[in-house]
Amino acid sequence: MNISMLVAASAGLLSFLSPCVLPLVPSYLAFVAGASFGDLRGRPDRAVRKVVVLNALGFILGFSLVFITMGAAVTLLGGWLIGYRGIVQKVGGALIILFGLYLIGILRLPFLMRPFHVSLSSKPVGLLGSIAVGVTFGAGWTPCVGPVLGAILTLASTTQTVADGIRLLAAYAAGLGVPFLLSALAVDRFSVFFRRFRPFLPVVDRVAGVLLVGVGLLLVLNYMTILNAYFISLTPQWLLERL
Repeated sequence: MNISMLVAASAGLLSFLSPCVLPLVPSYLAFVAGASFGDLRGRPDRAVRKVVVLNALGFILGFSLVFITMGAAVTLLGGWLIGYRGIVQKVGGALIILFGLYLIGILRLPFLMRPFHVSLSSKPVGLLGSIAVGVTFGAGWTPCVGPVLGAILTLASTTQTVADGIRLLAAYAAGLGVPFLLSALAVDRFSVFFRRFRPFLPVVDRVAGVLLVGVGLLLVLNYMTILNAYFISLTPQWLLERL
C-alpha cells in the first residue's frame, strides 16, 4: 500500500460525500432497484433488500469498469512519454493543484462548470441494466466529481506501469463504491444519515480541494515518489505479495 492508493481511496470517498452525489444516492438506489425511495425507506423486507443490494453491486461494477479503463488508458499514454516523466509529473501536479483550487473556490474553471453526462430515461431490466446505469454514471462528468476524478487520472498518468494505474483507479472506485454499497445495505436508515450530514456538504469540496492541492505540490516538488517508497517500506511483505 502506498500514499497514492490512500489518496485515491480518500478521493473516492469524498466524491461519494460531495454535494452532487450524496443527495442523489436515494434516487440511484431506487432507480437501479426499480422501486420508489419511499418503499425502500419503510423497512423493506429481505427479498426487496436483496434486490437493492444486488443491483447496487451491478451499478458499482459498471462505474468501476469505466474508471479502471480510464486509468489504464491514461497510464498507457503516460508510458509513451516516459522519457519526459519529470515534465509530465510537474505538469500533472500543477493541473491537480488547479483542480484543488477550483474545489476550494479560489479559481473558476469554465470547462469544469459545464457538466456533461449521458442519461438514461428508463433503466434497462435486470442486473445487466444496473451495470449499464453504472457505466452511464461513470461516463458522466459533473462539476463536483469531475475535478477529483480528473486529478486521480492525472496522478495515474505519472505512475510507472498500467497495472499501477489500474490499481489507483480501482482504489478510487472502491472509495466511491463501498459507501454506496453500505447505503444499499442500510437503505432504510440512509435518510437519517443524510439529514445529519447535510450541513457538512459544503465542507466536503473544501477538504477535497485541500487534499488535491497537497498531492499536486508533492508531485511538483518530487516528494510523492519518496513518500510512496516510505509507505511501501512500512507495508508487511505478506500484504505486498497480495497487492
